[in-house]
Amino acid sequence: MTYAIVEAGGKQIWMELGKFYDLNYIPGNPGDVINLNRVLFLYKQNIFQIGKPCLTSNFVKTKILKHIKGRKLTVFKIKPKKNYRRKQGHRQKLTRILVENII
Repeated sequence: MTYAIVEAGGKQIWMELGKFYDLNYIPGNPGDVINLNRVLFLYKQNIFQIGKPCLTSNFVKTKILKHIKGRKLTVFKIKPKKNYRRKQGHRQKLTRILVENII
């Protein structure tokens, strides 16, 4: 089992080969290849590699599958005694990526 801990979109994500993950929106078209080079930790063939803070020679090769929207959040603002009420919805733009290779 090969896996890497990668920093992408302000989050640290445990990535495994052949799985897909939802990240914050990455500009690009579906089918584009993206290399994530901020690898913090790598486990490959019973060998651990830890970066200080990142591994310079390793990267994770991913492919954009599609752009999606996250689940709907409701934002409700109210000010007491002033009859002020605002209801607003929000859906975060996300990008679904597939891990093709961990190098």
